[in-house]
Amino acid sequence: MADPVEAPRRLRGATWPVPRSLDRIPVLAPLPDAVRRDLEKRCVWKEYKADEQIIDRESESRDVFFVVGGVVRIVNYSYSGREVSYDDIRAGGMFGEISAIDGKPRSASVVAMKRTLVAALAAEIFKKLMREHPEFSVAVIERLAVIIRTSNERIMDLSTLGAYTRVYAEILRLARAVSKEDAESSVIDPLPVHSDLAARCGTTRETVARAISDLIKKGVAEKAGSGLAIKDLWALKDIVEGGDET
Repeated sequence: MADPVEAPRRLRGATWPVPRSLDRIPVLAPLPDAVRRDLEKRCVWKEYKADEQIIDRESESRDVFFVVGGVVRIVNYSYSGREVSYDDIRAGGMFGEISAIDGKPRSASVVAMKRTLVAALAAEIFKKLMREHPEFSVAVIERLAVIIRTSNERIMDLSTLGAYTRVYAEILRLARAVSKEDAESSVIDPLPVHSDLAARCGTTRETVARAISDLIKKGVAEKAGSGLAIKDLWALKDIVEGGDET
């Protein structure tokens, strides 16, 4: 979705230290430059190491976070302790806005996937911005709409698709995210490790490995270094829509 709300899906060539600037946060683009400069002073800036927790689901914090450098993962855990991954948010993205808006507890935990710099903004300042800048409010609402649509897709997948097909559907999402519009092929590079894909699809690493092997045998995909080349996106789409588990 190519609008100013959606964060860039890739972060390449990042150098450290990352500038402590909010200019590359798309959801803040409607705000005047002077307002963004003021926000930079009001934010609490913090750097996290890979695998370091940023937010715990039980946290009382209601701050909003902007990812200025790095990648974070939104996760939850089942009663059995299995990790369920909701989304990866890369540089340019935002998280924590739901609790800031409704004042209720966090709905998930957030973990840094690599070296990450975030800017935390107090909830009351965030809501004041929404009241005073309608264009910014619209950008936040559009972002929430994307979250709802994505969640609906995943709920439907979990409710109606078999384990293999859920893996195929996630690979199709990843392939579309990095391909040009109307492209017939795509390369997902790097391909998330099997445990990460399993967490996204509600299945096991072994099932992910077998599903990917199955795509390769069918000629739909092939290994490409650390990535996976999807040779025929339309064929993969047909497999997902057909629920082919064979």
